[in-house]
Order: sequence, then C-alpha cells, then structure tokens
Amino acid sequence: MADNFNFELVSPERLLVSGSVSEVVIPATEGEMTVMANHAPTMTTIKPGVVTVKFTDGKKDRYVVFGGFADIIPTGCTLLAESAVPADEVKSDEITRRIEAARAELAHAKSDDQKFGIETYLAELTTLQGIVVPV
Repeated sequence: MADNFNFELVSPERLLVSGSVSEVVIPATEGEMTVMANHAPTMTTIKPGVVTVKFTDGKKDRYVVFGGFADIIPTGCTLLAESAVPADEVKSDEITRRIEAARAELAHAKSDDQKFGIETYLAELTTLQGIVVPV
C-alpha cells in the first residue's frame, strides 16, 4: 500500500483541496508528473491542464488549472494555481474566452520570445479545451 502525503491545491479565490492523498498527477510545464509520498524535493511551474487527485479512500477528483507552480517535498505538495476549478464546473466559454484573449495578445506581441510564449500557451489551452470539453 502506498504511503500518504499532504496535498493542497490553492487558487486566489479559494482552497480547493487540503488533506491526505496517495497520489497527485500535475501538469508540469515540462510534462505531467505523478507525485507520491517521499518524492524528491522539486519546484515546478504548472501549465494549463488537469490535476488528478487520488485520495486515501481511493476516490479521485479532477481539477482544471490555468498555470501556477508546485512545491513538492517528501511529506507533501502544494500547488498554487493562477486559477483553478473542479473539472465538472469548467465551462467551455471560459476556455474559449482565454483562447481569444491569448490570440489578441499574440497579435500585439513585439518579440519572437513573446510570440513563442503566447503560442505555447495557446496550444496548451486548445489541448485543455479538447480534454475537458469534448466536441
């Protein structure tokens, strides 16, 4: 049986999760990460995606996050999200609004680095839209 650890998912609006879990899958910028007890200390940025939380009783919850960062230590993980909602509460128009805002920002981007960052963010949002709100 897997060891448990403390996990908190915090957004500016509210604390979404705080408790003992057995596993958390987070959308780290460099790829999905599965965090478990005794994980090596790590700090990573978070891209738009889905966080899957497996609680000690076997129940799983999913949350949509729109960026942030995670601080992982052997006894816990704290994910500070720029914005987060339970996956069943996300609305297609919210993601569409973010995509449109990013496209408008891309049209006014001045440097190649800025364009690349916005294009990457747009790709992540588009992928997220396909996962959370299937056609």
